[in-house]
Amino acid sequence: MFFYQFILGGIVFAIGMVVAHRQGYFSQSAYALRNVLFVMIPLLFYFVLQGYLQFGNFTSSHPIPFNGLANRKSVMGAPIDYGIMIMYFIIILTIGTYFGKRQKTVKDFFFGGQRFSWWLITFSLIATTVGSYSFVKYSRVAFSYGLGSSQTYLNDWIWLPLLLFGWLPILYFSRITSIPEYFERRFDRTIRKWVTAFVLIYLIGYVGVNLFTMGKVLNILLNWPILTAAIVVATISAIYVTAGGQTSVIMTDLFQGLMLLATGIMLLFLGIHYLGGLDSFWQHLPRPHKLAFPNFNQDPSFPSVGIFWQDGIANTAMFYFLNQGVLMRYMSTKSLDDGRKAIFTVVLVLMPIAACVAASGGWVAKALVHAGVLPGNIRADEAFFIASDFLSRPGIFGLILATMTAALMSTVDTLITAVAAIVVNDIYKPLFNPDAGEKQLLKMARISSVSVTLLGILLVPVFMSFKTIYAAHGAFTAAVTPPLVITLLFSVFWKRFTRQAALFTLVGGMSAIIFSLFVPEVIIPFAHGVPMQETGSGLFDGMKQFKFMRAFYGLSVSAVIGFTTAVFTKPESVQRQQGLVWGTIKDAILNYKGSPGEESASKSGYAFTIINDQMTETTGSANLPLINISEVVADELEAVSGDLLYISDKRRWLGGLHSTHAVIGHIFTNTKKLIELDRETHRLVTTQKRTDQEVLVEKLY
Repeated sequence: MFFYQFILGGIVFAIGMVVAHRQGYFSQSAYALRNVLFVMIPLLFYFVLQGYLQFGNFTSSHPIPFNGLANRKSVMGAPIDYGIMIMYFIIILTIGTYFGKRQKTVKDFFFGGQRFSWWLITFSLIATTVGSYSFVKYSRVAFSYGLGSSQTYLNDWIWLPLLLFGWLPILYFSRITSIPEYFERRFDRTIRKWVTAFVLIYLIGYVGVNLFTMGKVLNILLNWPILTAAIVVATISAIYVTAGGQTSVIMTDLFQGLMLLATGIMLLFLGIHYLGGLDSFWQHLPRPHKLAFPNFNQDPSFPSVGIFWQDGIANTAMFYFLNQGVLMRYMSTKSLDDGRKAIFTVVLVLMPIAACVAASGGWVAKALVHAGVLPGNIRADEAFFIASDFLSRPGIFGLILATMTAALMSTVDTLITAVAAIVVNDIYKPLFNPDAGEKQLLKMARISSVSVTLLGILLVPVFMSFKTIYAAHGAFTAAVTPPLVITLLFSVFWKRFTRQAALFTLVGGMSAIIFSLFVPEVIIPFAHGVPMQETGSGLFDGMKQFKFMRAFYGLSVSAVIGFTTAVFTKPESVQRQQGLVWGTIKDAILNYKGSPGEESASKSGYAFTIINDQMTETTGSANLPLINISEVVADELEAVSGDLLYISDKRRWLGGLHSTHAVIGHIFTNTKKLIELDRETHRLVTTQKRTDQEVLVEKLY
């Protein structure tokens, strides 16, 4: 399986390298080495790490029989633990509503004003990636299969070149507000409507999976009914998202991301310490639990080949290229370069940490069972909670419970804002109220946030029909992502891809997948020998059959449909492609800022602000304000009229909370470092107490 992943994944990686090279990203002297390192370091790191785990000569100690009592408490933890959990709810609500006070426009609500630094986006992305389902889902897999549970987190390198140097520049400079909007610009409104429907199914289903997970968590901890628990947590998430939108999500997820990393690592440390050190912990993991890829196709519940296609290819591509919530984070960064830094840091640094955080409970529980500390008959889906309760003292367990809540809410809040963005930008405004003002759009955004929460709750009983959260999540994503992934990749990276091909790929690919739900035998030629399972005859039981290999089937059928249709239909016009397909980044920059530009190193300086009430003009597709700067500032930045500026509070540790973008309209003569802003732009950059302070000014593109 090691060679299978790195050969097939390497092909996708190599295609991305060719795309990047042909666009000049590896030939410009100032950036060539850095760009190469951006993609090659993660590849080499994961190749060495997974190769070491798969082929290393490891030994394990003999298992020790358990001699204690095997009964577990019906309600885990102490009253102080649940007090800490309630206090956490209050803190999150306070943070979310406080940072949402400045939301005045739809741009602010969905993208936070596109002004945040890479490090802030990085942590909030981790909080989104490690959802509540991650702890329960991956701890269960980690308990049953060991380090193979990390396979999902360690395959993002496959898509890095295509993402960093193909899709991300197009996404950033086109300033699309939703994925469906991209397809209307690339093709037409019909394709946009189909994509809207499919993306909404994906996102609302994801909300349902997360709410089902938290319901199951509280069911294990407190014996609450799963549906009741899901409703409670959904209500709390909806309150602060509805109040503050993307800024609330980013700021709460920054806090929650730190919580996730700290408490997950703490649990792993407690387990290692209890067993007597890292060597003892490693010895008490059975050798099969140390493999990067536990099996190729023998176990239909966790076949490595199925995980590769379902997660490494289909779901990872969906997550980075099409997940509206994640894309809104990219578009919230202050610059394209900051977006690349955020993604690179996530893939190389935080993803391995996230793998340990999400799976720590399962690894520790398995080692404790092997050491005779815990009984061998504990349920895999309870391993995380049993290990946490065993190792933690009152209060510490409360922090772990709060982390579980953080994990859920940090994923659900992103999904809620994502669905609201699509409802407002792809349904309400274009179809029902094209002339809607900012207040109307904001109102609809908040109504949508509440509505999607209710829909997610209604889906909880559907996911309750699956035996495990891992099965429910894998079956769902494998069934809905392939047509969207193929359509997006062909649209961005194949200029010959046509409107008819996009339509046939979406409809035909999804039809083939729906057919496989009722006749799963059609997947057998694509199953790589993964055996069929015994399933019932219920409506959703077909989804349980080949739940991972369905992704390979769906990708293959969709790709054949898309390729064949594109070859026999007329290509789209060049105008339709400008700024929306690879190789047309300069067109995207021109549309974005209203004047030609290049990706280049930014220059920065400081200036004092002046309010000019006469300045109200905007330019470019992003409606950027035109501002004036003095000659001294222009000389320091080497700037001319038409250049794009990023203006922010000079306190960099704020991560861009007080900042905005603007375009230079006029350079005036003055010996002082001055920048003239309209009143609204000035409000975004400075606070009332700092109007006499310098602001940071950076020239971009």
